[in-house]
Amino acid sequence: MEALLAAELPDGEGWQFEPKWDGFRCIARRDGETIAMISRSGKPLGRYFPEVLEMLGRVKEQRFTLDGELILPLADRLDFEALQMRLHPAESRVRKLSKETPAQLMLFDVLRIGAKEFDQKPLADRRLALEKFHRANAVDGLLVSPATTDRKMALGWLQRSGGALDGVVAKRLDQPYRFGERAMVKVKQLRTADCVVGGFRYAEKKREVGSLLLGLYDDDEGLLHHVGFTSAIPAKERPELTERLEALIEPPGFTGNAPGGPSRWNTERTAQWQPLKPELVVEVRYDQVTGRRFRHGTALLRWRPDKAPEQCTFEQLAPELKPSEIRELFGA
Repeated sequence: MEALLAAELPDGEGWQFEPKWDGFRCIARRDGETIAMISRSGKPLGRYFPEVLEMLGRVKEQRFTLDGELILPLADRLDFEALQMRLHPAESRVRKLSKETPAQLMLFDVLRIGAKEFDQKPLADRRLALEKFHRANAVDGLLVSPATTDRKMALGWLQRSGGALDGVVAKRLDQPYRFGERAMVKVKQLRTADCVVGGFRYAEKKREVGSLLLGLYDDDEGLLHHVGFTSAIPAKERPELTERLEALIEPPGFTGNAPGGPSRWNTERTAQWQPLKPELVVEVRYDQVTGRRFRHGTALLRWRPDKAPEQCTFEQLAPELKPSEIRELFGA
């Protein structure tokens, strides 16, 4: 079951609200000795998280299908970057990380327990069955996500999202599990930040700006670090902006972490960029931060000629929730 992104949480009766955890969506299935974990795209995840397979093997119930999120607590926070590192081709590396940084499974729905199918049952019944399952099969690393019908409480979760929480999901209490449909409503807490334009990339087929490379200064050494990009530039503004940017081309652009560093996702094109004098400032809208970088592309809101580049620091970014803060937030 998928989620439809919305601007605000629905109001009225009959809704259940849950935090949207910052991890990998996962369907966990067990049929006797056969245990599997499947990603949202249908790919197997068990190879990359053998410790979670072993944990599911310790559950008393021999047959089940559960829906949840793989999360990874690390250094007193949930670390999405560490989750990504687990998708490694070398089995020896995966085994090593599974012992050093074990993942957990946060459950929020159930499709089958034993011989009983739950996918056509309303969410209210599925939630009761999930909580009963967890009480009877509690093992370390297997968690149940909080849920509430109180919209005010859900709004409180939303205000604290952006780190360990990816937002809040709303589901109808009377609705069955609808496979492959966008039958849930997801709301993200979008934030803004003022960033220095430390460089740009040309578009693929034109010698005009395709994306702006964004930077923030650290508080320790005053270095400008690459934190992400925005390509939300109106087509009619690109020719004039290209001329403006080309007049500012001057190395190094970024004095700290720069674009095109070592990464298995880099291509020849992503390593090609033009460094700029750190003079231009833009305000952008972002959703998630991972490893002090915007995880997704940002939306360009406006230019900030009134803002000094040195004022654009990491202090603007919302810190990630620590597990201790999460427990306090949910009263768990």
